Amino acid sequence: MAQPPPADTIFACATGLGRSGVAVIRISGARARDALRVLGAPEPPPRMLYRANIRDATVDETVDQALVCLFPAPHSYSGEDMVELHVHGSGAVISAVYGILARQPGFRLADPGEFTRRAFENGKLDLTEAEAVADLVAAETAAQRRQALRQLSGVLRDLYEGWRDRLIRALAHLEAAIDFPDEGLPSTVLSEVGDTVGHLEREILGHLADNRRGERLRDGLSIAILGPPNAGKSSLLNLLARREAAITSAVAGTTRDVIEVHLDLGGYPAIIADTAGLREARDAIEAEGVRRAKARAAEADLKLMVLDVTRPEEADPGVRALIDRDTLVVANKIDLAPNESASAWIDCLGATPALRISVKTGAGLEALLARLTEELASRFDATDAPLITRARHRAALEECRAALRRYDAAALPELAAEDLRLAARALGRITGRVDVEDLLDIIFRDFCIGK
Repeated sequence: MAQPPPADTIFACATGLGRSGVAVIRISGARARDALRVLGAPEPPPRMLYRANIRDATVDETVDQALVCLFPAPHSYSGEDMVELHVHGSGAVISAVYGILARQPGFRLADPGEFTRRAFENGKLDLTEAEAVADLVAAETAAQRRQALRQLSGVLRDLYEGWRDRLIRALAHLEAAIDFPDEGLPSTVLSEVGDTVGHLEREILGHLADNRRGERLRDGLSIAILGPPNAGKSSLLNLLARREAAITSAVAGTTRDVIEVHLDLGGYPAIIADTAGLREARDAIEAEGVRRAKARAAEADLKLMVLDVTRPEEADPGVRALIDRDTLVVANKIDLAPNESASAWIDCLGATPALRISVKTGAGLEALLARLTEELASRFDATDAPLITRARHRAALEECRAALRRYDAAALPELAAEDLRLAARALGRITGRVDVEDLLDIIFRDFCIGK
């Protein structure tokens, strides 16, 4: 059988594009050490930074003075021989190094994510850890960073692999009972398998009932700013964003479409959306804007209902219908109504008293931000258990649970075994590990069949 061709040696900049003091160029593959020779740099001792001149032999010219580090396989990020070049971060230096490497046979520029993919293929990371690398790179808030680091440490892998190991053991015992009924196996084998399946189904069900906290933390909690025209919704968005994200005007109905801003609120990610004013539409465009505002309200995790404290008549039945337990009522323009008793009507609208602010003066903004942070923290920090962070994890877990539910209803032991096999395979897809040989190992180790 012909051997597959050796993989290319890949290279790419591991640091961001643009001018910087230092740029890190990674080289990974079977010829990574050859790259040092091509670049005119001596091979340093493993995992130690050494200063070296990077040279272009074709023009006999020094390209840069760099720090060079060698990570021999398998003790590297990718699991292959890997070299890092810490060069000066100018486009000219990076382009020159790329040019030298690209001229060498078997070298090419890495595809997006290829270093991490090779780390997975070489057993350095499972799929959940590889996904955590991407999440860590993309993290914009402290909470996202913490979640990505936790997943990178292997908490999801350990949870799913633990469930999978228990399933494989149960399947092995069931297969043994089916295939070797005369080998004197314990009479409790089938009941123990049933107990294991029941416990696993309940654990997976509890894991799924997480209100999608992990996915929301990756993407950001959705917050919709609602209210009648000219209540100050767009001004509030600009105040929270600390920039002119939305056009503001004294003319009612200025906002026609949904305007989104991504914010970091106390270390938690949020997507805050300004929406069209809620009123009886005067034309087709405004009607579409109101429709989109109501649709965003229905999808939002949290709503801010902004009302003008000087205009209680605008809290009509249509506005009141959108206020529920996930709504914070915001009383704006308190600078025009300094007497709080005159605005007492607004405290009766929500589950809690209204948050009084003035987007004009900034009064009450800190209290509003503190309340928003509290709301986000309550949604994200409800548990220390590992959280599902991707839709594919959830789909595989639902598939696993469905197979476990079919186990009790299976008409034949062989069908029940197939359901356990499908359940284990669904879990294996999450981490990227779908083996079959370990099933035989467990059968012979636990029951010593054929001794």
